[in-house]
Amino acid sequence: MTKSVLCILIAILVYMAMMVVIGVIYSKKNSSVGDFYLGGRRLGPIVSAMSAEASDMSSYLLMGLPGLAYLSGCAEVGWTAIGLAIGTYLNWLLVAKRLRVYSQRCGNAITIPDFFSNRYRDNKHVLMGIAAVIILVFFVPYTASGFSACGKLFNQLFGWDYHMAMIISAVIIIAYTCLGGFLAASFTDLIQSIVMTSALVVLVVYGIHTAGGMDNVMENARGIENYLSFTSTRTADGELVSYGGLSIVSTLAWGLGYFGMPHILLRF
Repeated sequence: MTKSVLCILIAILVYMAMMVVIGVIYSKKNSSVGDFYLGGRRLGPIVSAMSAEASDMSSYLLMGLPGLAYLSGCAEVGWTAIGLAIGTYLNWLLVAKRLRVYSQRCGNAITIPDFFSNRYRDNKHVLMGIAAVIILVFFVPYTASGFSACGKLFNQLFGWDYHMAMIISAVIIIAYTCLGGFLAASFTDLIQSIVMTSALVVLVVYGIHTAGGMDNVMENARGIENYLSFTSTRTADGELVSYGGLSIVSTLAWGLGYFGMPHILLRF
């Protein structure tokens, strides 16, 4: 193991230990079910915003989106980013305040299924059951993708067994979440969002410097097979295909998806 790899490993282990410590600290601050699931509704705007975006973007922003750009070119990723930006803005603008107010008025609901059931006076809890099933079905692959990203990271960096690395990461994440509840998850998200933002800025500056300037970056990007405008791409046979209408539909789909993301709505 080289010195640089050893330093990376130490940094990651220290980071993971910090996450568990945060879970232990906040476990002592939870005195009720409401504290555990919603942090007693005490999150401030900075923690709420950074936590929401960290849990939303996470491994997709750092691993999935760059990989998609390299594989499919800037067009698809560009429309995806536009949809993400629009969806994020509209979700905070239209949903956040209303959900914050009405979830407390509707029997002090602490989960999304609980809110639906109370809001529409569903005494038989049919809406609660449907919402719970939808969350369960769609969040299994969503959560699995996050664990998968952890496994791939350790596998690529250190050559560890993919499944073992994924299990270790999952154990640590589940540990601090179960210990500290929503507050621990939110404050670890805050730290993660700061780390991710810093990493993205540093990588862009370092990458441009290493490539010899922005002109060289753009020249290299144009050399990628699928690098084109936001409205066209090439097939495997080299045929130029316009897909502006499909791109707009894809953008809208990404944007509308934000209104149903439970882990984002919980921050509201």
